[in-house]
Amino acid sequence: MIKNKNKLLKSKIRCKNYRKKILEMSQSVSALHIGGSFSSVEIVDCIYNRLKKNKDIFILSKGHAGILQYVILNDLGIIKTKDLNNYQKKNGFLGVHPDYGSPGIKASTGSLGHGLAMAAGMALASINKKKKFYILLSDGELQEGSVWETVLTISSLKLNNIIVIVDNNNLQTSSWTTDTHPTLYPIDKKFKSFGWGVKKCNGHNSDDIYNKIKKRSLKKPFALIAKTIKGYPVSFMKNVPKWHYRAPNKIEYLKAIKEINNL
Repeated sequence: MIKNKNKLLKSKIRCKNYRKKILEMSQSVSALHIGGSFSSVEIVDCIYNRLKKNKDIFILSKGHAGILQYVILNDLGIIKTKDLNNYQKKNGFLGVHPDYGSPGIKASTGSLGHGLAMAAGMALASINKKKKFYILLSDGELQEGSVWETVLTISSLKLNNIIVIVDNNNLQTSSWTTDTHPTLYPIDKKFKSFGWGVKKCNGHNSDDIYNKIKKRSLKKPFALIAKTIKGYPVSFMKNVPKWHYRAPNKIEYLKAIKEINNL
């Protein structure tokens, strides 16, 4: 029990630092995806720091959260600090969306709906069937037909080493997914109908994410529907569509840092 509490505490500290670093970086660029990055922090942290083994693959299909992946890869020593500091700069190579070939990046993403299909191809081609493939999708991304074609293919080919996490923050660029595509819900039942194992979790609780994935059935591909809040935990960013793109000004930056420090 104490060991589990320590892991959760360490996760909370890491996630606080990741959010603060993203905010720091936001002060030197004109646009970035803070809202969607903040909703995914605990998920991506759990994958890299608790779940993923050396040979496992992670694909950030919701590539607009690339800055989050860069910050975590820097923390792990995979992306150099000097390269992270050149994010979106003329002499840097880290752009808004991840590019294959950058340190730790296994697929170029950003155009939604492609990451899962690339993971399926990698899993099918892999000689090591024990290698796990973790893919993070956004709920807005689930409107892409290519996602559901791949969901069907994965279960048909019994690629049971594929683990999908859906960042279910219910917001896309400028509107609620429940408003634009109400029949998308319930998401869990749709995955189940394609022969997947499915669970739901609190996407801002590392232990809940970890336990649901570790206790999954190994006889099916697995989808975890992670309920999150876009912009979490900053009060003036939560569930506010404009933070899909905007960088905070100096006053907003200081206020956000203060709120995160007080968590």
